[in-house]
Amino acid sequence: MTAADKNFAGAIPALYDRLLVPLIFQEYANDLAGRVGRLKPPSLLEIAAGTGVLTRATAPLLNPEARIVATDLNQPMLDVAMQKQPGDSRIVWRQADALALPFDDETFDAVTCQFGAMFFPDKVQGYREARRVLKPGGHFLFNVWDKLAANDFARAVEEALATVFPSDPPRFMSRTPHGYSDTEVIRAQLETAGFRSVAVESVDHRSRAPSAEAAAFTYCQGTPLRSEIEAREPDGLDAATRAVAEALAKTFGSGAIEGGICAHVITAVR
Repeated sequence: MTAADKNFAGAIPALYDRLLVPLIFQEYANDLAGRVGRLKPPSLLEIAAGTGVLTRATAPLLNPEARIVATDLNQPMLDVAMQKQPGDSRIVWRQADALALPFDDETFDAVTCQFGAMFFPDKVQGYREARRVLKPGGHFLFNVWDKLAANDFARAVEEALATVFPSDPPRFMSRTPHGYSDTEVIRAQLETAGFRSVAVESVDHRSRAPSAEAAAFTYCQGTPLRSEIEAREPDGLDAATRAVAEALAKTFGSGAIEGGICAHVITAVR
């Protein structure tokens, strides 16, 4: 992972929430929220909350007296999340590093993380921190994307950008979002961090976009791919987006398009 892979700032947070959330995140947020909701934890910590899609899905499923602390490393993402979240006195928003959580030991009944673990510079340390703040018997629930080959739009976007920048292809998608998909490695790292009863489930969904142009714009301008493109060609963002849109249209057709997406959902017990 590079420093730019964690650059969720500038125009990215708003575009990310408006475009990428419905494209690939909402279904998995609903899935993870349902799993947490069945546990009914009195206290919940969310790590890497981003623009709050999981928070919005989870809050209605918890008891009125529940306490929710939603954190993210990037304050601009939390700013969007706070604007999007209906007033809810149960929720506290806080900027925090997942590798050094600012909470006492054994504080929370459950910890969640929606597509954030792949951004941890030190996965085991991130898991140790999640375990540290959990009460005995508490649950850590998170998801990560499966490999790039199992996620149609992301794969097609990376392949298209490789034709735009053949000497230095942007590899953000395969390097980071889809670069942490080996479930045996994940299981071993969780066990090293001290978790027990680790369960892994692969979950498939369909990703739908109103057009190839919309999908291309979402990936190229609403994710850290934007920074990779601009680093290679400062004035080339729109041209690269058009090239990706043309490639997506050739693969998935004109009009509304859809493709397969797959993620792993992991539950570990302290």
